[in-house]
Order: sequence, then structure tokens, then C-alpha cells
Amino acid sequence: MKKLGVVITDGVGFRNFILSDFLAEAEKTFDEVVVLSCLPAEVYSEFVKKSRIIELDVFEENFKTWFFRKAKEVAHLQLHQKNNFGILDNLETNHSKSKTARGYATRFIFKVTTLLHSEKWIQRYNSWQQRTFKHDSITVGYKTILEKEKFDLLFFTHQRPPFIAPLVYQAEQLKVKTASFIFSWDNLASKGRMAANFDYYLVWSDLMKTELQQFYSSVKIENIRVVGTPQFEPYVLDRYKVSKEQFVEKFNLNNSLKTICFSCGDISTSKNDELYIETIANAILEGKIDPVNVIVRTSPAEDPVRFASFVERFSFLKWNYPRWTLSRQGHQETWSQRIPSIEDVKDLRSLLEYSDLNINMLSTMSLDFIQFDKPVINTVFGNRENGLYDDQRFLNYAHIVNVVNSHATKIVKNKEELITAINIYLEHPNSDSENRKQLLELQVSKPLSETGKRIAQTLVQWT
Repeated sequence: MKKLGVVITDGVGFRNFILSDFLAEAEKTFDEVVVLSCLPAEVYSEFVKKSRIIELDVFEENFKTWFFRKAKEVAHLQLHQKNNFGILDNLETNHSKSKTARGYATRFIFKVTTLLHSEKWIQRYNSWQQRTFKHDSITVGYKTILEKEKFDLLFFTHQRPPFIAPLVYQAEQLKVKTASFIFSWDNLASKGRMAANFDYYLVWSDLMKTELQQFYSSVKIENIRVVGTPQFEPYVLDRYKVSKEQFVEKFNLNNSLKTICFSCGDISTSKNDELYIETIANAILEGKIDPVNVIVRTSPAEDPVRFASFVERFSFLKWNYPRWTLSRQGHQETWSQRIPSIEDVKDLRSLLEYSDLNINMLSTMSLDFIQFDKPVINTVFGNRENGLYDDQRFLNYAHIVNVVNSHATKIVKNKEELITAINIYLEHPNSDSENRKQLLELQVSKPLSETGKRIAQTLVQWT
């Protein structure tokens, strides 16, 4: 009898592992599957019929846990900052001038980790972090769950959220095997340390496998498996497909015109989105771009209130506000508690399939559109000199360097370049098609079909 525990940490994990074929395939592959959820249990009622759901109590860090986690993360950034702009950029953003306990502690951590940041020291910080969970009441509750369930494998669908660390700690104490899926294409080459150590790792691509070995030298190559990502699997599942006629009707489009989709990031990293939308809209009004449909898809991670004035100013723009419902108030990471709907998965797939062009600020949506071989423009107008939010610095991040070098998208740094790129791609949509295919192969090294099945079969091999 093989029993799998699946840890869902947030709404994106819900979309990737519940709304894809993964869970259904896991239920075929394992004798029993139990979902351990950091989301409220009721969000699964319409989607999960066979597997049991256990809602985990919400863990909140105390100061001691935070201190050692912070030391581990900063040490990781210190160790890998050389010749890696993304890591260095994240290291700089971790500096604090705050006159609070955590502010003073952060400055102390920087001083210590300037010298003590080897992989051995990182593992020491991790060990000290894990020890802080020993007497925590929430963590003791996790132990009770694991003792009762007796999982053969505990599968974490995201490797970074700090609140999964106590669950990993109890798995370590009880000798329960753990596996983790690397959540996103930028997580290894640009982000901080994982929340904990795992026994096995699932990655998107051969590139990500190499990155994992580069940034986590203690991980053995035989414990890494390339499986692709379920993030894109809904794009080949019939239940999410809608017709072109339904798409046109849903967004009230002119069927005789081509369609541009501008996909927003969240305000923390995509602060110039208003400028890019305004530039596109004015170019259309001024006749610099032939008449087109324009759909703006806002980020599901934020309230789109910052775009409210644009609805009135540019009445010809169509808006797609992702149907993600906030399932819980007061959580330490509110965005993580937003749950996607079936409607939104269908909306997103139809945007990818029927839009003629995508524009975004270097987000993973580039890969979404490239799945359908659609041309993509990446807007980065801001730099340190012109007073705009400096989004050009992201061009130096390792995962974006791969995009730039691939010539799979057009990188535009000003209004004129954006208008030119739009007109080129609308006239010649197959431009850069071969480059797009090569970038996709680099970033997602397995076909979308049967991704859920591939992951489930890999996990059962590790039990």
C-alpha cells in the first residue's frame, strides 16, 4: 500500500496541482492520497471527491525562527552573489534601516554572514531554524497528523514558503520521505534559500536541474528528476478549451480585428504597467497602430484598483480581471489565499490561444503565450537615469538573460521601440517562431501532455 501526502501551499499550487490532471493521476498511482492544505478545506469541495483533505493550522514564525531563517537566506545570497545579478539584487533588497528588533537583527545577520556563508554554515543555520520548531504547538499538531497518517512520501508543491518548514521538520523527525517541486522558472537562479531541505526534487527542465546542482551542492543528482510543469498542463486539456466564437463574445471583441493581450504583473515588481497600457492606448488613438482589440489581464495576486482610471479614459480597452477568490482574511501572505476558478483557467487559455500578440514586463506569461507560439513583447522602459521604476535591471537576472539571448521575444525600452515591435509582430506573427520553440525547450524540457501522470509516476518510484 502506497500513501501520498500532497502539501498545497497557495492558490497557484491549487491551480497547478488540483486543476491540472495531477491529482487524478496520483489517485490512480497511489493507493491513497491525502491533501494537506494551507488553504481552507472548503475550497476543494467542488474539485476533490476521492482524496481526503486535512486543513493545516496556520503557522506564524516567532522571532527565533525568523532569525535563523533570515540568516540562512542571507548566507545563501552572500554565497552565490558573484556573477549573478539577480542574487545580488535580492541581497541588496534584504538590507534594512529599520529601528526595530528585526531591523537591528538583519544588520547583525549581514555582518555575520559576510564571513560565515559557506554551504556548511547555511546547513547550520537551517538546523538551528529547524530546532526552533521542537516545542511549538502548531508543529506538535503536525507531528500528530504525520504519526496518524503514516505517509510513504510527503510531496510539497512549493519549496519556498516559510510556513512549510515546521512540517518538513516533523517529517525529518519521523523519517518520512519528502519531495518538493520547484515552483517557478526564476526560483533557483534569482531567489533566496528554500524553506527546508528535501529528499527529492522535481524540476521543469534540464536547465533547472543544472541550476539546482549549482545552488544546492549537497543535493545528489540521482535525487533530481526533470518532469516539466503542471502550470501549463490545462492548455492541452479539453475541459478548459473554449471556441473562438465564445472568446469573442466573452470579451466583446471585433472579430475582424487582431487582438493584443497586455498581461500585468503585480505592483511589487511591475510598477510601470500603467505607463505601458497608456502608451499602447495612445498609439492606437494616434493611428500609430492599426485598429486592434486590446485586452488587459490584471494580476490575480492583487486588486486591480490602480487601473480604475484607465477604464474610463480608454473605453475601447477590454479588461480581464482574473476570477480568483480570497479564501481567508488575515493570513501573513494574503495573496497566497486567493483561489482560482475554472472560469479563469478557461479565460486564460482562450487569451493565449486566440490573442495575436502578448505584451508583458518579463513575466512567466511570456512562456504561457509561447506555448501557443504567439509573439511576445517585453516592456522595460525604466532605468536608474530616467526616473521610472527600474525594470531594466531585470534584464540582468539569469533566467531573463536566457530570454534575451534566445531572441524569442522583442525587448523594448521606449515608446518608439514598443510601437515598432507591435507593428512588426502584427504584420509578421511567425517572426522569431523558431527562437520561441527553442526557449520553450530550454525552460520546459518535457511535453505538456501527461505532465500530471509523469509527476505521479515519479513520486511513486521514490516511496
